[in-house]
Amino acid sequence: MANILYPPPRPQSVGEILDLALRIFGATLVKCLPYSFAGVVVSHLTTMYDVSTGRPLVQTALQAQPHNGVWWCLFLVAMVGTVALTNAVLLRQYALATGHTVSAAGELATGLRRVPGVLAIGLLMGLAILVSFIPLAVLAWRLLGINPAGATAGFLWTLAGVYLLLLICASWVVVRWICAGAVYLLTDRGPMESMSYSWRLTAGSFWRLSSIYGVGITLIVVLYAIASVLGGVVAMVLAHGDVAVITASWAVVVTLLGAFVTPLYSALILAVFGDVSVRREGVDLAQRIVAPVPP
Repeated sequence: MANILYPPPRPQSVGEILDLALRIFGATLVKCLPYSFAGVVVSHLTTMYDVSTGRPLVQTALQAQPHNGVWWCLFLVAMVGTVALTNAVLLRQYALATGHTVSAAGELATGLRRVPGVLAIGLLMGLAILVSFIPLAVLAWRLLGINPAGATAGFLWTLAGVYLLLLICASWVVVRWICAGAVYLLTDRGPMESMSYSWRLTAGSFWRLSSIYGVGITLIVVLYAIASVLGGVVAMVLAHGDVAVITASWAVVVTLLGAFVTPLYSALILAVFGDVSVRREGVDLAQRIVAPVPP
């Protein structure tokens, strides 16, 4: 596969970034599906254990039962395995997009070795979002203290505005660190340095990146909708009218078709990372050119 990602010839428009992401997705999908399918299966280890032991998948608060040691071991394996395989998808897409030789052993080893750092980045992002929520959450709580039964239109609009601000705060934090995982997996930087580098790369690009990821989320929703329809058709064909079998078959098919989402998301991450990198490197180069030469 030809080099289609690095080095990008120039900063790209929103449409060009989305087009690049779809080209990476289409060109690498077949070779990434083994990792993605394996990740889907591993992520459902606890569900499969619950089914095999007769534990109800949906429980009320009164029916809730504590999980045993086997369940928690499977949960840990599922978490580590899913993150490692997701890392391997991005590493393989990067290798294919840049014309390098793919290596399953190397991708899996690197993906597994980088699991703690990726989890640390996710945890730090979650904590940052939580901290950004606190002031607005306090305001929302005070507003909710007003009797909702007597809520006026102005109260409802104010409450809607507060929640919109919460969403923008969360989105801003996520967008600024959206490339941290890719930086960590594809460079020699540590988790904190990767987050700092992502913060610098995405400076001044919030609304542009938000529009890109807005379209990406829409594509993922459409993909899941198509998977649901296909799952329903396959389930109807296989189940011969048995409602229980139809439900189970539909869930399995939709889950497996969801494996296409991981390569799509990682392709979008790579396309964005390529664009913000060339933009930042271009700015840095221009600053070095105009900087005075030390005596």
